[in-house]
Amino acid sequence: MRRIALLGATGSVGRSTLSVIRRHPRRFSVVALSARRSVAALEALAAEFGARHVALADPAALEERPGLAARGWRTGADRIVELARLADVDIVVNAVVGAAGLRPTIAALEAGKRCALANKESLVAAGDLVLRAAERGGGELVPVDSEHSAILQCVGSARREEIQRLILTASGGPFRRMSADDLERADATMALRHPTWDMGAKITIDSATLANKALEVIEAHFLYGLPYDRIDVVVHPTSIVHSFVEFVDGSVLSQMGQPTMELPILHALTWPRRLPDPALRSFDPCTASPLAFEPVDEARFPLFRLGVDAGRAGGAAPAVFNAANEVAVEAFLKGIVTFTGMPKVVEAALEALAGRSATTLDEVLGADRAARRRAAAEVERMNRA
Repeated sequence: MRRIALLGATGSVGRSTLSVIRRHPRRFSVVALSARRSVAALEALAAEFGARHVALADPAALEERPGLAARGWRTGADRIVELARLADVDIVVNAVVGAAGLRPTIAALEAGKRCALANKESLVAAGDLVLRAAERGGGELVPVDSEHSAILQCVGSARREEIQRLILTASGGPFRRMSADDLERADATMALRHPTWDMGAKITIDSATLANKALEVIEAHFLYGLPYDRIDVVVHPTSIVHSFVEFVDGSVLSQMGQPTMELPILHALTWPRRLPDPALRSFDPCTASPLAFEPVDEARFPLFRLGVDAGRAGGAAPAVFNAANEVAVEAFLKGIVTFTGMPKVVEAALEALAGRSATTLDEVLGADRAARRRAAAEVERMNRA
């Protein structure tokens, strides 16, 4: 029985994780749960799974429910970090959205836990710090992203020097065929209609802009230790092939499957073993065909190149990119900036702050805060123009 702390339990990845756990009650137990402020939903989950530790990130979340505090519920970012360190937890599933997931990732790894990582911002903002935390504490980093789960499965026992190249796939999002002129008029309702994946709002918008794929390139750099010029991306609209690994002898392996997050979640919980799960659809090559691929259009989706270039630059640039992108997405969802305005918000923050140092957690978090302020100022400036 593996004991799970699920951080971000009420989001899309959190809900998928709980669906997997429900089907395997003899394999997994939920010890701890967290959410940002979804009190009622979290209360129902805590009762269903018998979670002994419950926390909400928003300090004000329990103001109208003081009885929950008396039952041991806690609030605040520090409480989420404490859940990641619990002695009676084997696996921490970090499904927190955004930079708020960084400290729990480091805490879990320092405590020697397996961190099933869906929070890509941890590696993007502070990849070196995360890897050092794993080395220092003996923790294990297992990716939940479908693309990185695919790479992990393809790499197998191969040594790093045997890997020539990684090729991540991107669906292209809902605007793959939209002209540059039409992108000017694209709104949040349109952007949230993802053609193949069912995800939360922030990740769905990132998929529409291809910022999500830039974040995954940076993740791959840290997870697999390859330079950026050996990590490529292709658009694959049906999301059947989740990634390729090319080896030095010319062999290429891919991992394929229907686009569901439950498969990589199950793999992260059981790796390096596999657990039968009849609920996950059997693969039919005939209905999955044809498999088409095309290059990324960087001119129409400039956030992809901005993000990859931030990764190459290193230092605080990836953290700045990530934080400014979060601000831009929030503004777009509120209708404050346009789809094509989001890259301008991010670029303004990168131009102002990308050269900062990010060798400590305080520096990374400082760059994150500064980037949010600069991005917010750019949003305000654009609205006044």
